[in-house]
Amino acid sequence: MFVSLVLAATACGTVSYDYSKELDPRKSEFVLGAADALKITVWKNPEMSSDARIRPDGTITMPLVGDLKAAGRTPGQLRADITERLRAFVKDETSTVTVAVTEVNSYRFTVSGNVERGGILSAKYYVTVAEALAMAGGLNKFATGFVTLIRSADTQPARRIPIDYRRITSGEHPEENLVLVSGDTLFVP
Repeated sequence: MFVSLVLAATACGTVSYDYSKELDPRKSEFVLGAADALKITVWKNPEMSSDARIRPDGTITMPLVGDLKAAGRTPGQLRADITERLRAFVKDETSTVTVAVTEVNSYRFTVSGNVERGGILSAKYYVTVAEALAMAGGLNKFATGFVTLIRSADTQPARRIPIDYRRITSGEHPEENLVLVSGDTLFVP
């Protein structure tokens, strides 16, 4: 029912949505996720440095420190946690911890509905709505040109964001060409 209301309202040109309120992940620190690879370096302590891949449960394991929650956190937050836990073992105040993301594997989103090749897609860089639809082979002959971006957050219910793909491709409304966040779903009725 929601999709038909969006289609009807968009067809009449009456959909008003404040796209500027949506998160642009390019403007903040990367959020780590399962399967991302990290290089953790403890300066002057190579025996405590390690490479790590975030497991499906969202954790990594480091020498001496043990398991740490990494998924859902930024490299800066993880670095602070590692630094705090290492204080019990490293007394040298000049030891600095760095967390480098060496592989991005957690950035995934779904494209479904009237597209040529729907499914779960991934990229090594942030993707816009138009790029995600292109990755899915474009709209098929049954597509209306309207898209619903379903965005969910752990702390709030999923939001359904109406997007008129034709207005993006015409250049009329580039603000609708949102950057996808990991976990987003694009549905093309």
